[in-house]
Amino acid sequence: MKKDGSLDITRLVRGEKEAWDFFVDRYAGVIYGAVRNVARTYGRGRSEDDVADIVQDVFVRLVKDDFRLLKSYRPAKASLITWLTIVARSVAIDFLKRRRLPCEPLDANVESTAPAPVPAASGIELPPGLLSPREKLVLHLLFDEEWGTSEVAGLLGIAVQSVRNHKHRALKRLRKFLKKKEGRDVRARSLV
Repeated sequence: MKKDGSLDITRLVRGEKEAWDFFVDRYAGVIYGAVRNVARTYGRGRSEDDVADIVQDVFVRLVKDDFRLLKSYRPAKASLITWLTIVARSVAIDFLKRRRLPCEPLDANVESTAPAPVPAASGIELPPGLLSPREKLVLHLLFDEEWGTSEVAGLLGIAVQSVRNHKHRALKRLRKFLKKKEGRDVRARSLV
């Protein structure tokens, strides 16, 4: 701490206990607040234990590699509170990405992950091979389980746009199949 009550970064990066105690007392709340906000927004109700782990990760990153991140702080560009908020948000997002549910390639274990073929609501049986196992799974999660696109992407470990692409292709194939099926049914009824 300087004589004017502000933080002395040079003492902090030397690892002086008094400087660190001051830093933690003064700025831990800022870091906790930023992490809680990210966890609430992107983490779907992460626990306080997760928040504490992320905050610990922020402090570790600040001191890692001989204080490299902390040394990169430039007071002329932003206040320390703004800079710490940005660092904490970034660390929290990285942490939440790492904590996604473990995924294994769908092709490696199709039988256990893909839902069983489900007849359409009108009783129409879909032919095998009309949809890929991943397309079936995406449609099942989106429509039967009512998951959001980002939730499905997180579960499968793919981009949100990939989920949208699978959904679009599957719905396009289903429409084409149902249109052909409807045409055959109309012709069959007219022959009777």
